[in-house]
Amino acid sequence: MDQSFAIQEILAEDETCVIAVQCLVLVDNVTESRLLGLVERTKEHALFVFTHRRMAITGEDVTLYDIFPISNDFAVVEVSSADELSFVGADTRVRLNFQDGDLEVRLPFGSHSRLFLSEVNKAWSDVCKSPKEAPKFEWLHKYRKASKGQGGVKQTLAPLGTTHTKISQHTKTGNSLNAVSRSPVEGNKRVNSGAEHPRVESGPDSQGKVKREGWDELKREGRHDLVRQSSHTASNKATMLAMPQFGLRDNLIRCELLKNEDIYTYLENFRFQELDLSKEAFFFNDTPKETEWLKAVSEGLHPDAKYALVKLVRLVGIMLLFYVRNEHAKHISEMEAETVGTGIMGRMGNKGAVAIRFRFHNSDICVVNSHLAAHVEEYERRNQDYKDICSRLLFRQHDPALAPLTIMKHNVVLWLGDLNYRLSDLDVDNVKDLIAKKDFETLHSYDQLKRQIDEKAVFVGFVEGEIGFLPTYKYDTGSDQWDTSEKCRVPAWCDRILWRGKNVRQLHYQSHMDLNTSDHKPVSSLLEMGIKLVNEESYKKTFEEIVRSLDKMENECIPSVTLSRREFHFKDVKFMQHQAETLTLFNDGQVPCQFEFIQKLDEPTYCKPWLTANPAKGFIAQGGNVDIDLEVFVNRSTATELNAGRQQIEDILVLHLERGKDYFLSVTGNYLPSCFGSSIQILCQLRDPIQEMPLETIRELTLSGDETRTVIIDKPLDIPKEIWQMVDHLYRNAPKQGELFQQPGLRSEFVEIRDCLDTGMPDSLPGSNHSVAEALLLFLDALPEPVVPFSLYQQCLECCSNTSQCKKVVSLLPQCHKNVFNYIAAFLRELLKHSTHNSLDVHILASIFAALLLRSPTKQDLAEKRKTQEFFQHFLVQDLS
Repeated sequence: MDQSFAIQEILAEDETCVIAVQCLVLVDNVTESRLLGLVERTKEHALFVFTHRRMAITGEDVTLYDIFPISNDFAVVEVSSADELSFVGADTRVRLNFQDGDLEVRLPFGSHSRLFLSEVNKAWSDVCKSPKEAPKFEWLHKYRKASKGQGGVKQTLAPLGTTHTKISQHTKTGNSLNAVSRSPVEGNKRVNSGAEHPRVESGPDSQGKVKREGWDELKREGRHDLVRQSSHTASNKATMLAMPQFGLRDNLIRCELLKNEDIYTYLENFRFQELDLSKEAFFFNDTPKETEWLKAVSEGLHPDAKYALVKLVRLVGIMLLFYVRNEHAKHISEMEAETVGTGIMGRMGNKGAVAIRFRFHNSDICVVNSHLAAHVEEYERRNQDYKDICSRLLFRQHDPALAPLTIMKHNVVLWLGDLNYRLSDLDVDNVKDLIAKKDFETLHSYDQLKRQIDEKAVFVGFVEGEIGFLPTYKYDTGSDQWDTSEKCRVPAWCDRILWRGKNVRQLHYQSHMDLNTSDHKPVSSLLEMGIKLVNEESYKKTFEEIVRSLDKMENECIPSVTLSRREFHFKDVKFMQHQAETLTLFNDGQVPCQFEFIQKLDEPTYCKPWLTANPAKGFIAQGGNVDIDLEVFVNRSTATELNAGRQQIEDILVLHLERGKDYFLSVTGNYLPSCFGSSIQILCQLRDPIQEMPLETIRELTLSGDETRTVIIDKPLDIPKEIWQMVDHLYRNAPKQGELFQQPGLRSEFVEIRDCLDTGMPDSLPGSNHSVAEALLLFLDALPEPVVPFSLYQQCLECCSNTSQCKKVVSLLPQCHKNVFNYIAAFLRELLKHSTHNSLDVHILASIFAALLLRSPTKQDLAEKRKTQEFFQHFLVQDLS
């Protein structure tokens, strides 16, 4: 989850958070989590340090703690121990050196930390290029004063350039640092030459400082020697294959090695222990609980075996811990971690998943921990959560030229967590009767997850072991009693462990009834997997044969491919509805080849924004083939131009072969206009559904330049009929609906709602209240000009604390915009009358709708966000009509 968005909200308009990374620091002998953000303004950079109360989603989740300007006196030096460097997956410890002090932090292992260090690299390099033009950092001074003003950022900032002592500084270790690393652009190479490098002195008066001559040399050599990036001895072929290669020849060798993997690998069984403790068992919102849980798990490991913590990844209340026995640690490589939220509009992390992927010897393994939607009747929503996680959770590869890896692109996938699938078609008494008889086989036949897997709706290809334990939900907390609350929920197996892949055998699958800290019971599984190991002699022989073969063919042959087709037509493309066509490339040449879609002349990208090719680049072994999905998806950023006829579903793709020729692909299609992405003025001119109107009429409205001059009907509608339909539906059916505008709807139901609005059929809106509510939010989000036009946005901010002035600004809105604003505000006031049932309040509704009705023409910082909410609250707390 990209936490730079949260930092961006508190920055000024001309400041940009380039990248953010979560790290650990030592504060008063206690390890705490911090968020580091690299912030840029007019070519000056600074590292912002934030405290945060959870995974940072919005600006309200972070508090500014410190700032480190990136000046001539700044450097980042890795201080990981030899043991840490030899352990793939270990966190990277770096020291931030600045003018009068230093700060030591631990960055999580993975490509994101490498990317963060690379960006810091670039920032410091820019400073060194112009040593006479020292940055002044005047833009940072306002953050010291922010806490004095209303709505300012909380911070405890020492004066710039003074010694920072809030966070524990680096302590004397007795070992001087005598090397710094090469930049990431030089690859993962340990610096071991005899060259003299800047040295950190360990004397009492110079602790944490770098010799002046060291700085001078560092500046002469440039930023390449600023950060030492961890690399590991290639003691196994898994690590060798994982190292990034940038030349075509190296990539071809790697491709051929992977193709012939069966020749030089063999299977050996290893055991993996999986434990699901469910989100409810350890839900936390603050960092100390995470530390306590980590300590408890570490102390609970088998005392006769030495384990190392490889990775901890967390999203709000979902956490995944990955341990490995020390003797296996050196065979772990390519470790990555990712998170994805599946809450309302796909943005919130209250539901979702965390995952890690790694290579163990020569096998790629992915572990997913997920928390899916709750409630008995919401199994389709759980299905959608699963599909969203599979499509949106992507792992970066070490070679940035390669496409990200999906969950399913692994030899073995382990999926665990509170999947929340329940028992259907049985009342609580029948369920408890079957439990008393221990007739788990009959009970399991009513399990929603089993039924959905049997119908191939979710978890296709996954296996779950036989369930021979009591349902894991719901118990009275602190006991083994089934739920005795008023709701008296039906017991269910919410907590599950599944796997996908070959050569996997489950040794046991059980629950742990003795844990009473939650209304769930944890489950565990012991799995035995066949892992591919490398036969060194066979590997060497295969490698040499591949190199000889390439040497022979390299200068004799040019790459060649056959394309399955060169023309692609996408029929009836709709708003937010994915379409894909497959292009198959067959390598009919004499050598492996490298392909890539390249930009056309004077165009910024290789394709139009509504089109993607997946993968956009790659390798094909001799005689092999690859499938490329050409995908069309129209969203809020592209719908308006297509609705207006200023853009069409037309593009030409250029497929380039390295050392070969170019191929041209034609992409065409037709887009069905939608009310989503159309302006309020246009929709008020249309009494009939938009898809019943001639395309020329819509184009005439949008291309005329002034939509108010082109009149299609004698009397325009007061508000778009589509808004009326959605609001009226919710007004009649959902005033007491719990979690309205907070719980996501179903994507399949959104499709039906969109088609109903665009075609007029059926007469009434289909779908659940939650789906209609989310459709309304998506509609407002897709408006090319928001309800409060961009031209009046600044006035809204200036008068946000004055009710009468806010009312005056609304009176200035174009008539149809003013009608929509007042109509939505009146509807929300009606919902607030039922707050005892729907649990809505003014702050919740203002935070949701202010962001849609009052959108910033540029980017919105946290102060502006709060002002828009304050502005809109005036229209929720009293009737201004």
